Amino acid sequence: MRRAGAHTLVVALACVVVTCFAARDAHAGTKLRVASKAFTESVILGEIVTQLERSSGVEVELRAGLGGSRLVWDALVSGAVDVYPEYTGTLVDEILSGQGGDASLSRALAAHGVGMTEPLGFNNTYALGVRAARARDLGISKVSDLRAHADLRFGFSNEFMSRHDGWPGLQRRYELPQTKIQGLDHALAYRALASGDIDVTDVYTTDPEIARDALVLLQDDRRFFERYDAVLLYRLDIDPAALATLRRLQGRIDARTMRTLNTRAQLDHVPQADVAAGFLRSAFGAVAKREVTGAPRMILARVVEHLELVGASLLVAILLGVPLGILAARRRRAGQVVLAVVGIIQTMPTLALLVFMIPLFGIGAFPAVVALFLYSLLPIVRNTHAGLVGVSGALRESAEALGLPRGAVLRLVELPLASPLILAGIKSAAVINVGTATLGALIGAGGLGQPIFTGVRLDDVGLILQGAIPASLLALAVQGAFEIVERFVVPRGLR
Repeated sequence: MRRAGAHTLVVALACVVVTCFAARDAHAGTKLRVASKAFTESVILGEIVTQLERSSGVEVELRAGLGGSRLVWDALVSGAVDVYPEYTGTLVDEILSGQGGDASLSRALAAHGVGMTEPLGFNNTYALGVRAARARDLGISKVSDLRAHADLRFGFSNEFMSRHDGWPGLQRRYELPQTKIQGLDHALAYRALASGDIDVTDVYTTDPEIARDALVLLQDDRRFFERYDAVLLYRLDIDPAALATLRRLQGRIDARTMRTLNTRAQLDHVPQADVAAGFLRSAFGAVAKREVTGAPRMILARVVEHLELVGASLLVAILLGVPLGILAARRRRAGQVVLAVVGIIQTMPTLALLVFMIPLFGIGAFPAVVALFLYSLLPIVRNTHAGLVGVSGALRESAEALGLPRGAVLRLVELPLASPLILAGIKSAAVINVGTATLGALIGAGGLGQPIFTGVRLDDVGLILQGAIPASLLALAVQGAFEIVERFVVPRGLR
């Protein structure tokens, strides 16, 4: 009965932790949830939508810089977000697999419970960019000219590398022979191009780096790239008043305006919220109330979010991982299955696991906690199993000869002797979680990954350090904290 009660308590505590984060994310469902993808233009458009809605009296939550097209689309379809900016070319070629034309596109979106505004006013299509001096030396001006230069080094954004309307389709259309292809972050690709590490990259035609770096855009002479008119996608069940506000943006942002907004954010390092506010003042006279937070308070808020993610996931992993490790040590066949399962989970790429969580749990802190919990299991389960298996059989027999029941042997003999290894596994899981939790920012979980990814996108070293330095210090603090815990948990003779 005591064992059953303990197991019930463990499960209850785990459920309480998980439910708290689920409830926190569910509370956001009462607001209009605006999202944007992980590049500057999308973030600016998301800010424009958010501030315009707020100026109209709508309560809004912004989830900025969530990731690639498919991730944000899945979040929209699942109901985790309500609105996000997208491009018609991406919809036709990547998301809806070739269902083009205004009428058929609208019908295809409606089948997913999604609507689309009229274009915002600019076409941000793909192009291939080359440094002007390099293009002049090679004598290239068209994409088809690249066929004569098989030794050129291509560096494309990671999304472009796998999209139907990206590198695979482009290579087939133009029969390009290049094999030196690197996948890079879009912002980092410009640095690589400027330093000469690559020769060609994909660009968005409203990118301000095109003018800054004196790039030549190669003519798409076989007309591979579609039009990428910016639109707003929204769930058909959003409030009609919010939808009416979205439609005010139709046709109001031309290519020149968008390029200027991108330049202010990326090159002049004006905060994206301020860039959006300036546009709304000039275009609509709209001013939304915004809470301006200083850098120290913002860093502290991100540290708290990070600790919540790490602490909640680690607590649940301990509550479930240690019993699983005991089970693995006590029952050999079941143990092999348990160790195999947690080992397989550990081999899954972190970002892939986070994306997999979206259809199940939406976006935000809850799916990030679930993913971090799964990643924490292996070191805890494995070390608990190893610690218990390593206990001398003679000690067990001596304890049993003294008349101790099996549960008492576990509690008074085996677990204390295994405690150094168990604690080492928990410490490893905690330190790993501190680093892995930064990726939670890609699905709207916040934390110290938010300034890191924003800084990479804006080429702002200061922002990167605002996330990287606290994350490093946090990992050291966690490791130090476990050294202190060891003094109280591990018997003195085993230290």
